[in-house]
Amino acid sequence: MGDPAGIGPEVIAKALAGAHLRTVCRSVVIGSLPVMERTVKALKLKLNVLQVRDHESMVTRRGTVVVLDPLETPLRTFKPGIAAAETGAASVAFIKKAVELAQIGCIEGMVTAPINKEAINMAGCRHPGHTELLADLTHANESGMMIVGGPLRIMFVTTHVAIRNLPALLTQAKIEKAIRLAQLALTTLFGIKRPRIGVAALNPHAGEHGLFGDEEARIILPASRATQQQGILASDPLPADTLFGKAAKGAFDGVVALYHDQGLIPLKLVAFGTCVNLTVGLPIIRTSVDHGTAFDIVGKGVADPGSLIEAIKLAARIAQNRMAATPTKKGRTTRVA
Repeated sequence: MGDPAGIGPEVIAKALAGAHLRTVCRSVVIGSLPVMERTVKALKLKLNVLQVRDHESMVTRRGTVVVLDPLETPLRTFKPGIAAAETGAASVAFIKKAVELAQIGCIEGMVTAPINKEAINMAGCRHPGHTELLADLTHANESGMMIVGGPLRIMFVTTHVAIRNLPALLTQAKIEKAIRLAQLALTTLFGIKRPRIGVAALNPHAGEHGLFGDEEARIILPASRATQQQGILASDPLPADTLFGKAAKGAFDGVVALYHDQGLIPLKLVAFGTCVNLTVGLPIIRTSVDHGTAFDIVGKGVADPGSLIEAIKLAARIAQNRMAATPTKKGRTTRVA
């Protein structure tokens, strides 16, 4: 459910009320039962909210939202659109329960609605976001964020950092890690046997032989060449203003972007509202919406469920790919929380 005070409950209810997901998977909402009931009622959706108390009773049927509420006591009344310790703690509890179910094989994938970083910190959780918390809970050695939208699949070297601090944060090791994770995602999650990975330059014209910066020659090129020696089809650093256009036309299966806006601007130009955040390197499948809690529109009924719908579809597709590769699981219906 993400943060109950955000738009997570609304986009979940809208996504499950539509026809988009009926043949995709069986869904169970891990979140607050009273919040889900209030949300469905406020939106006047033709849905029944059904509580289940354990993973053995996760039976779904059309027109029903199945909710597993892991909270020991029901979530008390809170102010929608406001960060609070109680809702932050609830969102962390939902994540932990979903990870537990995924690790023991009760669900094939987890899809997360947005959490609020201020709220989870108020609740004592010091992780900066979902990705780091999930890596800790699953003991993942190496993980990172890929965002998928339209024809683009983009792996990030850095995410939420100040631009003035960016050059100092770029290291050969970090770029090599992002290329490896892109390779991992494209081969194991998307089934591409020999993926082509475009690596973005930092400076205009890829530095123009040092005229506009030396990060390409000093850091990025050595990282690309090191992964090339490992058999990865990674490009040398390419000017970002042409790389993303080439990737959108199919020249590359994935792109490694060096920072947040470098990758997100082209992504949202081609797939605004339907981008999906995919965590790579975890032992479980996890996708997420590409937006935040949107506290400013909570309760207005205008939140767009498009990104959540695409996130559920992607998680189910990856799960089906994995199940198809495991003979004992063929024919099983995908369950996504």
